[in-house]
Amino acid sequence: MTGRRQQKRRRQARILELVRERRIASHEALRDLLVQSGFEVGMSTVSRDAHDLRLVKVTAVGDGQSYYALPEDVDHSPALTSVLPALFLSAEVVGNLAVVRTPSGAAQAVASGIDAEEFDGVAGTIAGDDTVLLILKDPESAVAVVAKIEALAQTR
Repeated sequence: MTGRRQQKRRRQARILELVRERRIASHEALRDLLVQSGFEVGMSTVSRDAHDLRLVKVTAVGDGQSYYALPEDVDHSPALTSVLPALFLSAEVVGNLAVVRTPSGAAQAVASGIDAEEFDGVAGTIAGDDTVLLILKDPESAVAVVAKIEALAQTR
């Protein structure tokens, strides 16, 4: 392995450490931290490394400040409370299953929100185009989860 490759690997490993340790708001701030860590890098190298590592810019919920994060550290699912009032059409319980109807193209967003909520009794979800199938552990869980979903949908 060439010295350049080793240097790049060490630098990118340090970037990953830095991004996990703290909120870094800009490429300039990341470059400064790399320089403090002993790496001589320019802005173009930092930009390429950020691209190679697929760093994403996210906004903190509490203070609204932007910072870089790793894609796997970011929850991409929409909050159920934000999507459900607009996307919920109906729900029906069938034994230990629940069927949630949405407008065309919206089932994935609703299923992702349901998954993120981690309702008790939900074993999993399957989303089509306009329908979400919830597989529940028992009929009682199905009734309880549908009641929660209907209540969240009414917050229009």
